[in-house]
Amino acid sequence: MKKKVIQTDKAPKAIGPYSQAIRTDSLIYTAGQIGLDPATGELVAGSVEEQTRQVLTNLRNVLEAAGSSLENVVKTTVFLKDMNDFPKMNSIYAESFGENPPARSTVAVAGLPKGGLVEIEAVALIA
Repeated sequence: MKKKVIQTDKAPKAIGPYSQAIRTDSLIYTAGQIGLDPATGELVAGSVEEQTRQVLTNLRNVLEAAGSSLENVVKTTVFLKDMNDFPKMNSIYAESFGENPPARSTVAVAGLPKGGLVEIEAVALIA
């Protein structure tokens, strides 16, 4: 099995010693994405809905750079700073994944990088 590091300028640069994604022969594993604007490297201001939209845009861009898409995601893990934000995050998430969403786990965490409200990582099939 081969391993290829994925990097795109259309998603935020890694803020630590990790890759945006790793592509293997059949799967792509993304790093968790928070609501960073790739142009500024800063967290988008506002609500969990706005940050979730940015997170999903970042994931989409990483997956496309790796040769896949949100439609090929088979599993996500969502990290929320506040589980009370679940309904708001969930409504935005549903817009991106539609009728046949991937398997998902959602957990509440004590904190996220840069004070983010939501972080999502994904595993996707190669398109």
